[in-house]
Amino acid sequence: MRSIAVYSLKGGVGKTTISVNLAWAAASLSSRRTLMWDLDSQAAATFLLDGERRNGEGAQGVFTRDVAPTRLIAPTATERLDLLPADASLRGLDRLLYTLGKKKRLAKLVERLGRDYDRILLDCPPGLNEVSEQVLRAADLIIVPVIPSPLSQRALSEVIEFLDRNAIRRGALLPVYNMADRRRSLHRAALETNPNWPVIPMASAIETTSARLRPVGAIAPRSPAALAFSGLWQAIERRLARTPGVRARHPQEA
Repeated sequence: MRSIAVYSLKGGVGKTTISVNLAWAAASLSSRRTLMWDLDSQAAATFLLDGERRNGEGAQGVFTRDVAPTRLIAPTATERLDLLPADASLRGLDRLLYTLGKKKRLAKLVERLGRDYDRILLDCPPGLNEVSEQVLRAADLIIVPVIPSPLSQRALSEVIEFLDRNAIRRGALLPVYNMADRRRSLHRAALETNPNWPVIPMASAIETTSARLRPVGAIAPRSPAALAFSGLWQAIERRLARTPGVRARHPQEA
């Protein structure tokens, strides 16, 4: 089993879209037994894969061990892809983990869930807090969406500083340009600065996923966006096979 976190300090950079489409790619393109674990109290990944708004209080109970994850895990419309949904209770997860004082609680849960899955995708809330620190320690690979703009790239630098400051060595960092529009000079300049980073384009096909509640690879498999996600997933699989458990020290090394 390998765990892949999609994380950013900033909100609005497309973490959920990337998470859901990568989970679909893992299950459909690589035939992996895949779990999408939604850790964001907004439950956007849960909605995209399940189509329901959940108001329950069960998600936080997984961390207190009051609720077994298997009670919440449900299959999705995609074969081999299951969902561990989020709900409003996760709004207090940061305080709960801090109070528990269990720095490896999430890592141990991921390890336990990995007995039944080949790939676990973690859709993470934004911010630097106890939740994000546990996610960064638990993940084998950390996907960081970066909009081609100075503020988004500054957020990436802060994540790298946080990892180094806290001596977090597990998991490889993989920055991904997201919502890239080559018609914009600012975006073109950023892409030229880091030509080896994967790129997910700004595309209408991606925007329709929230309306149709299906990943872009399922509704427009030959579109540039679907091909971009497929290429990103292939890069992830190669990275996991080549350097498991080793974090890049700087984004240019990714």
